Amino acid sequence: MEIYNGEKLLEFTERFSSDEACLKYLSDIKWNSGFECRKCKHTKFSEGSKYQRCCTLCKHIESPTAGTLLHKVKFGVRKAFMIMFEMSATTKGLSASQVAKRYGITRKTAWLFMHKIRKGMESSQGLPIKGTVHVDEFVVGGKETDKQGRSYHSKKKKVVCAVELTEQDKIKRVYALRIEDFSAKSLRSIFTKHIDPGAQVITDEWKGYRPLQADYNIKQVPSDKGNNFKQLHIAIHQIKSWIRTNYSWVHKEHIDKYLAEYSYRINRSIFKDSIFHKLVERMMDRPHLSYQQIKISI
Repeated sequence: MEIYNGEKLLEFTERFSSDEACLKYLSDIKWNSGFECRKCKHTKFSEGSKYQRCCTLCKHIESPTAGTLLHKVKFGVRKAFMIMFEMSATTKGLSASQVAKRYGITRKTAWLFMHKIRKGMESSQGLPIKGTVHVDEFVVGGKETDKQGRSYHSKKKKVVCAVELTEQDKIKRVYALRIEDFSAKSLRSIFTKHIDPGAQVITDEWKGYRPLQADYNIKQVPSDKGNNFKQLHIAIHQIKSWIRTNYSWVHKEHIDKYLAEYSYRINRSIFKDSIFHKLVERMMDRPHLSYQQIKISI
């Protein structure tokens, strides 16, 4: 198949000008390694309308979107492609209300599909960050007066962030996760999910990192008001600004999805041409999620 490369909106709309064109693209991705019936595992098929495949043994019919994060898209596959393109290609966030108005769908439908896209953007955790890694924590939420440093009793959402640096001390990759508190137990999550044990990790002098030194190469240095962690603080500032300027309120159970969206784009900033295609592959590779599986409140 000819994969889509590029960020130009006009070229994108010309390539995916109909639902059929989108379904063809999905079909090529889904069955790139061959067909296997989901019911009986038979490998021979006949092709039906809209690029469906019908098992020649049990007659089970499967669409290109069946069982994936694009399963039963109610508003058409082309609109789904457009939303995916916008969320992957633009550095500015989109709210569910904006997407609902732009594509003529309900806010609930937009909210659900955007969370499915964020699920597709989640890291596979298969390529942990290496080399020099800076780690720090921050909070997301409203202003609090007369409070400095880490607040265990704050109602703000607590997040730990890890930044992999290049040899020129530029940002290479970023990962961030919600944590319950600033204890070593909570901070360990970013290490086990995203940091290679051989990485040189540098943190400030917070005591929560000390117990982790038994398993990771951690060096603690004074923060010096952030001067020793400039790139890390730039990333944190960007994350906080992006969430604050695009979403009026983010439920704590969903904040990891928004953090995954940010990381997906920033970590592929040098591979922008293929960022949409990679997202489609992820959407096709990950299982269907219902509204009830995603919903906390809306």
